[in-house]
Amino acid sequence: MPEQAFDLISVGGGSGGLACAQRAAEHGAKAAVIESQRLGGTCVNVGCVPKKVMWNASGIARSIADAADYGFDVASGGGDWAVLKGKRDALVLRLNGIYERNLANKGVAYVRGRGRFLDAHTLEVDGRRLKAPHIVIATGGKPSLPAVPGAQLGITSDGFFDLERRPQRVAVVGSGYVACELAGAFHELGSEVQLFVRRDRVLTHFDAMLGKSLMREMCALQMVIHEHFVPVAVRAGTAGKSLLAEDGRQFDGFDCVLWAVGRAANVDGLDLDRAGISPDRHGFVAADGFQNTAVAGIYAIGDVTGRAPLTPVAIAAGRRLADRLFGGRPDRRLDYDLIPTVVFTHPPIGTVGLSEAAARAAHGDAVKIYETGFVGLYNALTGRKPRTDMKLVCAGPDEKILGCHIIGAGADEMLQGFAVAIRMGATKRDFDDTVAIHPTSAEELVTMR
Repeated sequence: MPEQAFDLISVGGGSGGLACAQRAAEHGAKAAVIESQRLGGTCVNVGCVPKKVMWNASGIARSIADAADYGFDVASGGGDWAVLKGKRDALVLRLNGIYERNLANKGVAYVRGRGRFLDAHTLEVDGRRLKAPHIVIATGGKPSLPAVPGAQLGITSDGFFDLERRPQRVAVVGSGYVACELAGAFHELGSEVQLFVRRDRVLTHFDAMLGKSLMREMCALQMVIHEHFVPVAVRAGTAGKSLLAEDGRQFDGFDCVLWAVGRAANVDGLDLDRAGISPDRHGFVAADGFQNTAVAGIYAIGDVTGRAPLTPVAIAAGRRLADRLFGGRPDRRLDYDLIPTVVFTHPPIGTVGLSEAAARAAHGDAVKIYETGFVGLYNALTGRKPRTDMKLVCAGPDEKILGCHIIGAGADEMLQGFAVAIRMGATKRDFDDTVAIHPTSAEELVTMR
């Protein structure tokens, strides 16, 4: 079996694996990326990028609906799903090519195929043996299906991007950000959507205000939300698919059932045991703050670790790991505190730092909350009146800001700058002393009382 030696091998050509290998190459290391699917991983192919395209399209549909309130006579026959999908897929294909060219330009070997461990420092890919003192597991995650009869009759988020036509009646099962984002996209683009959640609200891992406010806005858009739903089966009939609940309820007539009930580590076929690695009880590859696994010279980054599964997190962790291994920066690592994130729902959500509940658990009575809610100026003229809600979570005598939570138009763009300020240790007084930009929604964050 032919053998080739490298300084670092990234197993996985998603955002984290690509970032790590390319940064290592910039430091002079001989690096390789192993990938059996399209380059770019979940984010580029079935995640952030195509999802944002669908969110953009949804926003255009909403703007067309609002146009008459601003005096425009705009007629729309509805969006063409096939045209949108074709242009979206072409964008993804173009990005795949850009990633491949970037690897070539940086001198990183691109090994097409599925890798598996032979031992802690040796991988096999389609008969090729690759060795390296540093191996990075960056194989990402994959959507899960529930263990109920008929689950295969539904699709996951991956299947959402394969749909050639827009289904008319859709059941989305899940309460996390993927469920909420895709339910919103379906609805705004013309589908009749029903959302099925296990508890009494969505986004249960976020600050409670965000989930409650999003449910309020979803209901205002006439989306149907079924609470306390635990699926036990899916059945197909002549009138469509049916969802059956643990409590006996049955919901019929769906063209599409979409499962958004969690994600699992994508480690099938890696033969981790040969490298001496055992996944944790949830199936993820555990890594410490420096991305080290339990085996020296093997690292894990990104969604495969089950920790902060966000594309920028994987990229940042991968680059810092390469800096530590090859860039002469032995203490370089990613700080997992204060990671900002956005949920591309309707309206969007931006959040960074501690929720109110987490802050009170850590700081007790030292926590002080500032909140505001309002209808943005854009909707002063429209018939619909979505609200924007904001919350600052502060603690201590100087009221250091520990968390910032926003739901409303523009939340996705305004959060980045506020996240920088909060990461630098901003206090409520720092916000108060900042001159507001008027008229904007963002100004409310520096005028709260």
